[in-house]
Amino acid sequence: MKKSVLFGALTVAGLAAGAAGAATLDDVKARGKLNCGVTTGLTGFAAPDANGEWEGFDVAVCRAVAAAVLGDPTAVEFVPTTGKTRFTALASGEVDMLARNTTWTLSRDVDLKFTFVGVNYYDGQGFMVPKALGVSSAKELDGATVCIQTGTTTELNLADFFRANNISYEPVPIETNAEAQQQYLAGACDVYTTDASGLAATRATFEAPGDHVVLPEIVSKEPLGPLVRHGDDEWGDVVRWSLNAMIAAEELGITSENVEGMASEAGSNPEINRILGTEGNLGEMLGLDADWAKNIIASVGNYGEVFEENIGESTPIGLSRGLNAQWTNGGLLYSPPFR
Repeated sequence: MKKSVLFGALTVAGLAAGAAGAATLDDVKARGKLNCGVTTGLTGFAAPDANGEWEGFDVAVCRAVAAAVLGDPTAVEFVPTTGKTRFTALASGEVDMLARNTTWTLSRDVDLKFTFVGVNYYDGQGFMVPKALGVSSAKELDGATVCIQTGTTTELNLADFFRANNISYEPVPIETNAEAQQQYLAGACDVYTTDASGLAATRATFEAPGDHVVLPEIVSKEPLGPLVRHGDDEWGDVVRWSLNAMIAAEELGITSENVEGMASEAGSNPEINRILGTEGNLGEMLGLDADWAKNIIASVGNYGEVFEENIGESTPIGLSRGLNAQWTNGGLLYSPPFR
């Protein structure tokens, strides 16, 4: 689920520059379908269910944009990408956006020519080990073998942490989360490291998740969020405000259950009215219908609903809101005003 470093940076940047002039919003409308880059499979975030339907926390962002632009959250072609291929897929125009647990960094923003439109999950890199290893801290991992996804910033964070603590490790390179899980469970590595949310999601799929522990150290900041190509600000605005609509809806108490009623009768809160399109012309500003945000909330849900359904404490993944709580509840989630 991690974030590629600058593999083929010049090539990717060149592709991005070539595709940037495309009017993606018009292309998506004409195509009648959103092409969204996701991971190859991470339970709770992006994975096909038993019927082949994609579901998860990141998948919901793709569906939100489709609901806003096309009025149909199912009008999405999900394109699985690895840590190495995701940036080329976006830069070349193969996908219209990425919603793939990707960390917002300066080099990706500036050198690779991508625009991160927000953060949908505040995370940090952690370590998972078998309980039988008897380790309670990452600082006790001197000489360990570590499963690490290649072409990711995880590699750099890992090297920094071990160097700073004057301990050594042996990397076991893997390409995907599925491969990492297989190698880790087979004993090919002592440790698996990736975003802490990814570790929780991976552990939830184990036959005996209680036999594995996520160590307490969080060794990096990983603001994960959707991204688009530089140079197409109109499209970037659509993806940005689709995510913001989900965040603002939770803060304002707009849910998938009550949104239709709230939209049918304008209330006393002007911001709610503007979000739901019963007042003002925000949809027109975005090149969308007036009920673009209502469509998102009705079909996908607000941020809190999506979190709890896919990765929250009542799911096998069991993540608490933590930093991803609303700012009014001590977290970092905060949408700019809808006005």
